[in-house]
Order: sequence, then C-alpha cells, then structure tokens
Amino acid sequence: MSLTLTQWSVVALAVGLVAALVLSRARPVMLFAAVGLGTVLLGIIEPPRLLVLAANPAVITLLLLLLVSAALEKTGLLSLVGRYLFRPGYRTTLARMGTGTMVSSAFLNNTAVVAAMAGAVSRQPDHLPSRLLLPLSYAAILGGTLTLVGTSTHLVVNSVLMEQGETPLALFDFLPVGLAVAVAGLGLLLLLAGTLPRHPKAPEADNPYFIDAEVLTDSPLVGRSVQQNGLRALQGLYLAEIVRDGQLLAPVTPELVLQRGDKLVFCGDVNQLGELQRFKGLSLFAGSNGLLKQNLVEVLVSPTSPIVGKTLKESDFRARFDAAVVAMRRRGTRLSGKLGTIPLQGGDILVLAVGERFIKRPQLSRHFYPIGGTELSRPLARWQELLAVGGFAVTLLANLLWSVPLYVGLAVLLMALLGSGVLNSNDVRQRFPFELWVIITGALALAEGFSQSGLAGLIADALQQRLSDGGVMMAFIGVYLAALVTTELMTNNAAAALVLPLALSLAHAFGVSAMPFIMAVAYGASASFISPFSYQTHMMVMNLGDYRKRDYARLGVPLSLLYSGLVLWLIPHLFPF
Repeated sequence: MSLTLTQWSVVALAVGLVAALVLSRARPVMLFAAVGLGTVLLGIIEPPRLLVLAANPAVITLLLLLLVSAALEKTGLLSLVGRYLFRPGYRTTLARMGTGTMVSSAFLNNTAVVAAMAGAVSRQPDHLPSRLLLPLSYAAILGGTLTLVGTSTHLVVNSVLMEQGETPLALFDFLPVGLAVAVAGLGLLLLLAGTLPRHPKAPEADNPYFIDAEVLTDSPLVGRSVQQNGLRALQGLYLAEIVRDGQLLAPVTPELVLQRGDKLVFCGDVNQLGELQRFKGLSLFAGSNGLLKQNLVEVLVSPTSPIVGKTLKESDFRARFDAAVVAMRRRGTRLSGKLGTIPLQGGDILVLAVGERFIKRPQLSRHFYPIGGTELSRPLARWQELLAVGGFAVTLLANLLWSVPLYVGLAVLLMALLGSGVLNSNDVRQRFPFELWVIITGALALAEGFSQSGLAGLIADALQQRLSDGGVMMAFIGVYLAALVTTELMTNNAAAALVLPLALSLAHAFGVSAMPFIMAVAYGASASFISPFSYQTHMMVMNLGDYRKRDYARLGVPLSLLYSGLVLWLIPHLFPF
C-alpha cells in the first residue's frame, strides 16, 4: 500500500500523539494543540478549516452543556438525591445509589455527580465507603451512555459525524442499548458486591493529615531538643519528620536538636491545630497571613483542575484562591517532605484556611469539591433553582419534541441564567472547559486528516479485503475493540475521534449502514472500567476509597466483559447493518 506525503504526515502525527500520550508526561492539552497546529503547518487541512472544527455545533453544544451544568450543580439537586439514597441494608443502598447516579449522569457532568455523591458516601454511618465508591464511579459511566448529552464521548462522536456529512444523532438514540447495559451492569455490581474491599474508615493515625510548620529564626525552640520542647507528647499529632537544608530527617529522635528554618512535618488530626499554635516561634504553613482566623474548609481536588500535577508554589495557590493549605491528605499514601513541594493529585483532600475573596467566589468546582466545613457556593433562591432545573428540562424537551438544536436551547438558557444571577461572568470564566475544547479540536483535526487524505479509506479497503471471510460482523467487532483499547491508552474523547473515521470508512467499504459502527465506537470509547487511570472519576474515588489497581481489575474485568457482550449483541439487532 503506497502512501502519499500527506498520508505519511497523518500517520506520523497519529503515531507521535499516541506515543507521547502513553510514554511522556506532557499534558494532553499541549499534545493535542500541537497536533491541531501540525495538521495546518503540514498542509493536511487549511487554516480556516481548523476554526470551523473548533466551532462545530456538537462541540459548542458540549461547551454550553458544561457551563449550564455549573448552574445545576448550584441547585443542590445532587445533594437532595444523595440524601435519600442510603439505607441500613447494603444492597438496597447500592441499588438506590446506582440508580440515582445513573439517572443524574445521563444529563449532568459525571465528575460533579461523583463528587457530590462521594461526600455523602463518606459521611453516611451505615456502610464502609470502600464498599460504595467504586460502584459509584462505574454507575456514573454507565449512566453517561444513556443519552447524547450523558458523556462528552457521545458529543465528540456527533461532532465527527457532522463534519463527515453524516446524519447527526438524536438525544435518545443511545437509550435502548444504554438502558440495557446500565441495568445489567448494576445487576452485576449487586451480584459481585461481596468482592468489594472492606477497607475500614481510616482513623487519623492510619490515614493522617499532613501538616507543615517552620521554626522561625527567633524561636525559643531553637537549640533545644524535640523532647525538651514538648513536641513528643502532642494530643492527636506526632512529629513524623524534619526537613533541614533540603535533607529529610526521619524518624525524628527525642534527642534531635531543632535549628532555625527547620520544617517540621506533623501527621494526625487536623482538629488539633491548636496544639501547634501554642508553641511560640512555630509558624504553620497557612498561618503567616492570618488566614487561620477564618473558616476552615475541607475540599477534594478535582481531577480536571489545572493545578493537578503542580505544587502549591507552582500553582500560586494563595494568590490564586485567597486560601492557604493548612493540611493535606492522600488516601493510601503517607506523604513526605515539605507541604509546599508536593505535587497535587486529583482526589487529594485539603483543609483550607480561606479569606473573604475565596468565600465570596460563587463557583470553584472547576478546582475543588467541598466534602466538609463551609460550602464553596452560595445557595440559590427557590425561583433561581426552578429556573435552572426547569429551564434545562424545557431545553431537552424542545430538542426532543420540536427538534430545536441543543446548542440553541442551551445558549438561550445560559443567557437566562446569567441574566437572573444564577451564573455570573466569573462562573463562565472558571467553568469554561478550554483544555477540553483544545483536545477535541485537535482530535477532530486529526480525524479530518485521516478522512480527507484518503488514509482512512485505504486502511478500510485493506481491512475489508482481509476480513472478507469474516464479513461485516468481524469488522464491527474489530472497530469496537479498537475503541475499547484506545480509550484505556488515551482519553475517551480522543479514542472516539480517532477510531470513528476508520469505522465510517469500513461501513462504506462493506456497503452497509454506518449506524452500528458509530454505536460501536461510542460504546467502546466509553468502556473505561479496568484501569484506575482511564477515567477521571476512577482517580477521584481511588484516593477516597483507598483502592488498589487490583480492586478495579477485580470488578472492572467482569463488568467490561458483560458490557462488551451486551453491546456487541444488541447493536446489530437494534441498528441492523
């Protein structure tokens, strides 16, 4: 098979992207931005075409949907749902939680759903969080497959279809298959509930907060030993290590003499901070600017926040949020070193001492989800909640009954939410998914290159000849498996955008309906069940539930097999070739 220079350029971009995503630590947004610009610089697509791809109606729908979701999260709708899910019976709770999560995830952002439910799961007294959090993440994924707006994967598929000149998908095209796999998946979770880990709620001694303090130059602690300073007999806290001139001193012996500038690392109960504040000349990490006089807020770091992977210093945390980190905790991991030098991870739990600007900010859920202390958002008036929930319902009904484009309805709703004060310009700036927009645009540009260069057609023709004995069914299964594997290696959105052009070309090569292949890509790219790193909600509950990789495999492998079997059986029956 002889390729043109343009086709070789597309191959180089695709191979380079996959290799960089798998092998490097580069941020996906930078890689996809480079791919998008590369398609223009290499002459694969024209510069105006890149702008057209960025303004694709399905992409705009996704952006508007995420902005409107910020208003729905403010309504307390998810908290209301979570309040009625938990019962003394474990399987009853699991069934109610799974159902509520699926219904919510069919229309709302999955990360927000899991974050809201995770807080309720952690606080309920009847069941161990580790017995519920992983099923919560799986239920959010399954619920997202129910509708066009349930997951960004479906909207990316729709955007590629529109750019390829195919018929766009409707809101409930996914419902027949999605409902079957959701019900079967929940049934399997109930059946395998006994295999879920029973990690006890970790006491502070076993899963402590990480608290950083510094010995000041004029401190009376200087020149005296740990024992003499009374740092060995603190209630609820213990001195785990000392950082001196960049060197880590651990374990800390009672005879160790303190020096100026020593960083003392304590572990234990954050509620015992008063024990440390009584020592003169000992400055807490958050104490230098007086923020400790304000309310303490316990938050979960969102896996989608731009501060993930950065230290507190690199993210300019205090200036950016008007908040200081008092303590930090990472489930299943004992932190070490200075608090300000530890890269943040999605799912980390922070205790923040917040200033007035932080409290007044109406929406910070791009970065944090509250799990205790002061709420991060102001409550809405009843009429504002009705506007947000009712307006969203009307938008969906208008699309379903009168074929009003979703992006039109969502744009009108967003203007109404801004005009009524439910959202403001700060909300829009904070929640605008710029990185996701860049990733999807880059993926669409690469998909366009595959299609317009004829490379997808060449590959499809070659595969069609090789699969002629197995027929169209073998090609259909191959497309599904390609999307399934790709989503574990890359992002679900990238998997959908890259595999779909090949799937459409295969359908055309066999002369059959493209709909089964479209559905195979959509459901294959959503099947992130096995790896804890394949989906952002998995990363979130990993820390909260103290899960290990084997916990995901133990539950995710049978779930993936059941899901795949049902998808591969149902799609050809509901969407004939």
